[in-house]
This record gives sequence, C-alpha cells and structure tokens, in this order.
Amino acid sequence: MANVSTVALSKIFQQKYGYMDELGWGPKQRLSQGYFTPDDIYEATVSELISSETRWLDVGCGRELFPGNPGLGYELANRCRRLAGLDPSDNIDQNPFLHDRFKMTLEDFAAPQLFDLITLRMVAEHISNPGDAVKILSKAVKPGGRVVILTVYRWSPIPIVSSILPFALHHKLKKVFWQTEERDTFPTEYLMNTRGHLERWLESEFEEEQFTYVDDCRTLGRWQLLNSAELHVWKLLNNVGLHYPEVCLLGIYRRRQH
Repeated sequence: MANVSTVALSKIFQQKYGYMDELGWGPKQRLSQGYFTPDDIYEATVSELISSETRWLDVGCGRELFPGNPGLGYELANRCRRLAGLDPSDNIDQNPFLHDRFKMTLEDFAAPQLFDLITLRMVAEHISNPGDAVKILSKAVKPGGRVVILTVYRWSPIPIVSSILPFALHHKLKKVFWQTEERDTFPTEYLMNTRGHLERWLESEFEEEQFTYVDDCRTLGRWQLLNSAELHVWKLLNNVGLHYPEVCLLGIYRRRQH
C-alpha cells in the first residue's frame, strides 16, 4: 500500500461510502478484506499534500477531480490557495471545482505561474510525447514541488487487451466493466506506464520521492459474487507477497533544485 496514513485513508473511505451501516455491498466486501482501491489511495495521497498555501494544477481534470468522491473535490478546492484544471476536452467546462481553466493539451500549455503540486490521474497512458510533456511539467512546477501520477501498469491484462483492440472498441470494453460514458474514452499510448518508463522520462528534472504498485480489484466490481472471488484471490496473493494481475502505478516525483 502507498505511504498514506491510516487516518487519511479511513477518512476518504467514510467520505466516499458512508458509515458502516450505510455501506453498499461493494465497499462492505472491500472493507472486509482490508482492500482499498487505487482511487481511494490516490485521493488520500493527494489530500495529504494539499494545504492552504498550495497552488495546484490538475492535468486531465475532466468533469470532476475525483470521480465518485465529489465531497473531497469540494473540500480540497476550498482548502488550497488556487486550483487550475488542464484538459483539451469540453468536459472541463462542466468541472465545478476549478478556479482557472485551460482547455488545451499538456504539450500546448504555458504555465502562467508556478504550481506547488501537479496531479495526473489516469493521464500518463494517453501522453504521446513524454519528453515534451515532462519539459512542460518541469516548467510549470516550482523547484521542490511535486508531481503525482496515477496510471495503469502497461503489462496488466486490461492495458494489454486495449492495446490489441481497435480504438473503436475501447468504449465498448469499458462500458461492460465500468459503465463509463463514451466522452470519457480517449486514445492510449502506454509510453509512461512502467516504473522504468517513468524514471527514464522524469529523471532529468525530477527525483522519485515515493512509488507504489497498487493492486486494482475493480475489473469485476459490477458483479457481487465475481468481485468477492476477485478480492479473495487478491487476499491470497497479498498474503504470500504477490500482486494482483491488474495493477496501477502511483508515484510522487519532486522537482529537482537546480
């Protein structure tokens, strides 16, 4: 598990899903196995990095900062000093939490100010030119500032399948498992989706402060019995020190002091 406090993770879980007597079958099953999703852990990680002085840029922000947890989005948007969103999609126009909006790609972005924190939640897999993207990030975050990346692992089953399938079928696959909308499906590149890839692209400007492989047991989350089986397999693998086949990457990278 990522290096987040138990208190922070418990707070996120309660904020998203409610108290014990309010939990649906999904959160209740996960809690019974001691399992937290990549989103839970990412949200707790970001929450601990936000203070009243934080200037924050969320890359690929879409319609909401944290899908499934609008309460945390509202809380952190009000806690931080300034929150900017960057996204070329029209989805950004529907994001209610942003103080500033930049409707463009990361490669086209010229930061009007330096940020203390930049977050990329499920964005790295879509970046087609990592070298240029890292240069932009390094110019947008202050020395000593942090970049937080949550992304899929290149060699997990779902990314492998999606890299084989034509893009026209990607939404159909996502809709079956996660009931997503077509406007939230974008082309994937998978050029920054292993730890080695991230280190290679980021090392000139950033140093790795924290890195975690986060097991992702949400593939069968729509179906109670299948998800229960998925969680039990995860628990067995976890007990012998192995990861679940579906994995996300969560890294925190600090801008070097030049």
